[in-house]
Amino acid sequence: MKEGLKIAIGSDHAGFEYKQAIAEFLSAYEVKDFGTYSPASVDYPDFAHPVALAVESGSSDFGILICGSGNGVAMTANKHQGIRAAICWNEELAALARSHNDANIVCIPARFISIEEAKNIVELFLSTEFEGGRHANRVNKMAC
Repeated sequence: MKEGLKIAIGSDHAGFEYKQAIAEFLSAYEVKDFGTYSPASVDYPDFAHPVALAVESGSSDFGILICGSGNGVAMTANKHQGIRAAICWNEELAALARSHNDANIVCIPARFISIEEAKNIVELFLSTEFEGGRHANRVNKMAC
């Protein structure tokens, strides 16, 4: 992974354990934890919006969002114009999300993969470069 990355991370209650493990895994980087801070039931938009805003504003280079399915946090984050949040449940999807779609937030489905798989996905997501070229044309057409 690139040195000096600033990473925003957040989760709901279903992703709390994964968030803690991933943040620890990324301890060599500047990781801003936007919560939740316990496994008590919460609403995922309360954590997805701040992560998306951090990435959109440039105060964080990438974001990581975790919920049970990955869907809720992805839908919420993708409401932000500068965000390209991708649900990734395997390494191939993570690599393609970065290389072809210039995704800037990875969304992890905690109820469907192991913590080790999640760490591998995050590591690959953060280390894969956007290819640009023909993919840049497509990415440039995404915003409304």
